[in-house]
Parts: sequence; structure tokens; C-alpha cells
Amino acid sequence: MTALPEPAAGACPLRVHCAAAGISVPVPAGTSVLDAVRAVGLEVPAACPDGRCGVCETRVLEGTPEHRDGVLDAEERAFGETMMICVSRATTPWLVLDL
Repeated sequence: MTALPEPAAGACPLRVHCAAAGISVPVPAGTSVLDAVRAVGLEVPAACPDGRCGVCETRVLEGTPEHRDGVLDAEERAFGETMMICVSRATTPWLVLDL
């Protein structure tokens, strides 16, 4: 198993648009995308809080994920089509996810 990168110091807040639900959710710097979308009532499965199981893998429709998981390989990360929303963030100030 690959070691997870350390959390980015000073991670910036971002906005996540949940395409299927039709809502936008602010994600503060100290909050995971998973926690933010659950806080507004979306039921998203997750089995671990540290990006090692892959249960919360979510399709990325727009934006660029910053992968912080131990599941995706280098090629999958480069494609940027999915992300583990329990730990990953974005290099863009927004993401559009298939939620």
C-alpha cells in the first residue's frame, strides 16, 4: 500500500457542485469534501476516513482533483476522472462531482 501524502498546509477552501443533486457546497479548508456533502444531507458511502478503501470514490465532471488517497495509481490520478472525497481536495477553487 502506498503511503499517503501529508495534508497540504494551509489548504484552501473550495466549492463543490453536486451535479445530480443540483446543489453547491462550500468546503472549508479543515473539512473533507465527504463531510461537507454529508452535512447538507447527501448520503455518500464511506468505509474509512483516510483514503485507503475506495468506497467513497466519486466521478469528477469538472475541475482538477488533488489526490491524497492510497487507492488510485499514477495513471488514474493523471486522468483525474475520479477521486476519494474522504481525503482528496482540488487544485482548482471548485469541483463538479457526480453526486
